[in-house]
Amino acid sequence: MKKEAPLTYKKIISQHLNILKNLQYTSGLFAASKKESSTGYDKSWLRDNFYECLAFYILEDWTTVEKTYTALLNIFLKHEYKLDYAIASKPKYKHEYIHARFHPETFDEFWEDWGNKQNDSIGAILFMIGKLEQRNPKILLKGEHQIRIVNKLVKYLNSIEYWHDEDSGMWEMNEEVHASSVGACVSGLREVSKLPEIEVPEVLLRSGERTLNHLLPRESKTKFVDLALLSLIYPYNVVNKKQKEEILRNVEYQLLKKHGVIRYKNDHYYNKNPDGYSEEAEWCFGLSWLAIIYEHLGRREKAEYFVELMLETATDQGVPELYYSNSTKYNDNTPLGWAESLFIVALHDLNTKLNK
Repeated sequence: MKKEAPLTYKKIISQHLNILKNLQYTSGLFAASKKESSTGYDKSWLRDNFYECLAFYILEDWTTVEKTYTALLNIFLKHEYKLDYAIASKPKYKHEYIHARFHPETFDEFWEDWGNKQNDSIGAILFMIGKLEQRNPKILLKGEHQIRIVNKLVKYLNSIEYWHDEDSGMWEMNEEVHASSVGACVSGLREVSKLPEIEVPEVLLRSGERTLNHLLPRESKTKFVDLALLSLIYPYNVVNKKQKEEILRNVEYQLLKKHGVIRYKNDHYYNKNPDGYSEEAEWCFGLSWLAIIYEHLGRREKAEYFVELMLETATDQGVPELYYSNSTKYNDNTPLGWAESLFIVALHDLNTKLNK
């Protein structure tokens, strides 16, 4: 690694932070990609906002983080009636679940069938609320209504029985029990259970932990290895050392490519092969994810290796969602908000360590 790298990293971080900031609406929510996107990525996903905020969290930009999470809490407050229905009786239909996407300014739901059973997004938001409140009490839970809605999110996960609820997972695909979704919920519940105002029954945690340990190292019944499993290492840190090593080994051996990491074998999304078999798209943020994890594990050489690969994926417009298999062509979802965020986190972490 060149000696001038820290200075270079600071410049790159600043450039990409500006790109990421341009995706934020006045409401506080972030678009998934460009606000003028024709692919539908001008909308706001719960999960994407969680990941897009990681960069601001690591940079200690509490104003931006507070603004976004206040907006997310206001989404749940607007749709509190859905939480009440779901708590009273386990939902039977997808539309009865908390939706995955919302209008970034009105906070209205989008009613298309979009695999709205995405339990990991609820776990993710609880995770960050817990982290933020432990660091700076009352930054989010300022009044009775915020405390009430977080407690209802806990009850919601209990009612849907998240530990064996078949959801669409991180990639919004086929419904089954996903380790990444269960792990997100376990981690989220752990963090908010540390807050005095939030009640989390112990059995709610134990049920998820049992399922997680039963599933791992698999992602699900149909998928042995999946990029989403990296979330269990970072940011959630919900797996033990042996499980971390298994996940990393499997992801790198089976999914790692030149411009990114494929999500899973035979992924049809932007698949270059006409029959949708093999030739899976290479997701850029997979490289950043691996760099962050190896930085946190203290394995600097591996982290630097993935940062070098990662830097080659960035374009003048930002970090793409993905590259087509074995090509230099990337798709229209450029920049992808959470690819920008993980890119910034990886560079920030390595830059901090290089300066020590």
